[in-house]
Amino acid sequence: MVHAFIMVKTAAGKSEGLLAEIDELETVSDAHIVAGNYDIIAEIDAQEVYDVLQTASSRMQRLGGVTDTKTYIAMG
Repeated sequence: MVHAFIMVKTAAGKSEGLLAEIDELETVSDAHIVAGNYDIIAEIDAQEVYDVLQTASSRMQRLGGVTDTKTYIAMG
């Protein structure tokens, strides 16, 4: 099992709507709107690293209003 966090930047005014869409993605176990350099942090639980990358690149980055993502794989 791979545990990861994906930080998401959104276009102005899009965070709340995107939060619901991100939270519904298959590998997302939790997601929150946060203050700071990113607007949303999504917690990911997946079988393989590939599944985490698929969530970030093929699913999240294609959502309207997502402008950038950064993925962190938990090491322990």
